[in-house]
Amino acid sequence: MPATAYVNRIGTAVPAHDVHDAFVQRAGRILPDRRVQALFRRMADRSHIAHRWSCLPCGADTAGRIDEAGFYTLGAFPSTAARMRRFEQEAAPLAIRAVEDLGLGDDAARITHLITVCCTGFAAPGLDFALMRHFELDPGIERSGVGFMGCHAAINALKLARHIVRSEPDARVLLVCVELCTLHLQEGGSLEDVLSFLIFGDGCAAALVTAEPEGLALDSFQALLVPGTEENISWRIGDTGFDMVLSGQVPAGVAEGLRQGAGAVLRGAAPGDIALWAIHPGGRSVLDAVEAALRLPPDALDTSRAVLRGNGNMSSATVLFVLKAMLRDAAPRQRGCAMAFGPGMVAETMLFHTVGQHEPA
Repeated sequence: MPATAYVNRIGTAVPAHDVHDAFVQRAGRILPDRRVQALFRRMADRSHIAHRWSCLPCGADTAGRIDEAGFYTLGAFPSTAARMRRFEQEAAPLAIRAVEDLGLGDDAARITHLITVCCTGFAAPGLDFALMRHFELDPGIERSGVGFMGCHAAINALKLARHIVRSEPDARVLLVCVELCTLHLQEGGSLEDVLSFLIFGDGCAAALVTAEPEGLALDSFQALLVPGTEENISWRIGDTGFDMVLSGQVPAGVAEGLRQGAGAVLRGAAPGDIALWAIHPGGRSVLDAVEAALRLPPDALDTSRAVLRGNGNMSSATVLFVLKAMLRDAAPRQRGCAMAFGPGMVAETMLFHTVGQHEPA
């Protein structure tokens, strides 16, 4: 019988700069029409986001600049190459902080597999080598990368980690999701573009996955493709950063997909059988759609809503922030469902349970 895989610990980190309020105040500069600017501010008030963190400081208000240092200067937004240079500078230090939050200590030398996840930047040699150097990991460590899958990539990475542990019970898998979403602001003038950027922040999450019965047991995974929604979420590389399409039809697509596919996701369980709902907070309306489609009680998504309020949407890292809070606060032997949404449009889902005191390996 294959070994059970467990998320033993989760570490997180965000950059030092809280930019949400400053961005809301300055985003009007990208929108030429005053009526559109007023609509943006009303929708920002309804986002249920209080803080978002960025690797770019957003301090003194200087004409023509969206951020303090002028990385985003009206009429001269940076090229993709410039954004990737900034990614190389900022991503590894943030990832190192998240792994340090795991508190591995001398156990870092026992890591056998490293999975890195990112959809907001590319460089080679990249994050994996930076982590190997800093933590003095085994130079023969097995490395895997999950790239450009968007917000649901952490679920795919956990699935990969589970496969590794089930086939190699002595494996100790370090999984790291780092996303610098704020490097991809566009100067298009479209309300939809600016609203898409309104919800995104930077963040990193790291997880240790082993066969040791501690933390969250990874029980099963299920992908759910929502037909007819392929262009509702897209993520393409452009000349000035990565171009995001986040359609206003996403919540309706999520709701319809869950109404049709909940049985496959929950493997015969009823929503009422699930105590913990780790839903990727892609936005307030997405969480509302999940709550309505599954007929969940009003407090079921409180943890996801708290992560959205305190961090915004950090793409792939976000669902691990939610799981970290549950790992800290949940009682033993509670059943849970994690879910994240991304390009396709696909819901990647995972059933798990919290480990009881005497659970066998």
